[in-house]
Amino acid sequence: ADLKTVISSSMTPYNGRIITVMVCNFGQSELLMNFVCHAKSKGFDMSSVLVFATDQETADLAKSLGLAAYYDKYNFGDVPIEAAKEYGDRRFQAMMIAKVLCVQLISLLGYDLLFQDVDILWYQHPLKDYFAKPGHWSKKYDVIFQHDGARSSRYTPYSANSGFYFVRNNRRTRSLVDTLLTSSATIFQDKSHQQALITILSEHVSLYGLTVKVVNRDEDDLPGGFNWNKKKEYMKQVFNGEMVPVIFHMSWTLNKDNKIKYFQQMGTWFVEDKCIAKKKSEINETSEN
Repeated sequence: ADLKTVISSSMTPYNGRIITVMVCNFGQSELLMNFVCHAKSKGFDMSSVLVFATDQETADLAKSLGLAAYYDKYNFGDVPIEAAKEYGDRRFQAMMIAKVLCVQLISLLGYDLLFQDVDILWYQHPLKDYFAKPGHWSKKYDVIFQHDGARSSRYTPYSANSGFYFVRNNRRTRSLVDTLLTSSATIFQDKSHQQALITILSEHVSLYGLTVKVVNRDEDDLPGGFNWNKKKEYMKQVFNGEMVPVIFHMSWTLNKDNKIKYFQQMGTWFVEDKCIAKKKSEINETSEN
């Protein structure tokens, strides 16, 4: 089915206008499964989530998990099926291009969107309890990002994390995502989707008045790898329930294996070993046996 049909028949955009966008290949599918299982354990509505699968195996898995999924063989057929071995390698870069394309497609259709990586956990519903909450401060901005935590020169001036951000559909943001797509060669040059995006953010703020907010890394709402590695007391509060962030993003990791180990240490890993690196049909066979 085409993308419009998937949206109209398989999902329900939040408030009729917001789509939560995720991109996944088969090599990262365990992280997708873990996200879904964790969200279901909290009772969250995921009807606004749309998974852009870069292979048929992931599309089948996503649908079996109750998510809407879209697989475009023409655009995604050459994306590697395996997980990246490390940050910035060629598999990683190919997935970054897929992330750019899916955001541009949803923008073209006129929807607001929340983009998130698959290594994210919801502790609150990021739309109902945050971005789309009545009177929320984020309504003043065109795009809102999680802070990466790193303040290295290549991420200046914003230090925005490209794995969790909200885009309000308007003329300025459509121009932003169009420019990112047409400048996607810089992702291969820089080996970073994030670095390319931050450069374009700066240009569009200056040229077109784009309004950008990056949530301070020292605030409690949107923690990630920075908190995991640098703010031990904060993480202890999350573990024992004293602190309830909106999401947690397992960034600042070398690869998928590290992410799984860290989620296990957090007590938030829900995927059984027998389901890892297995297609939907293989998981069904295992369950039957």
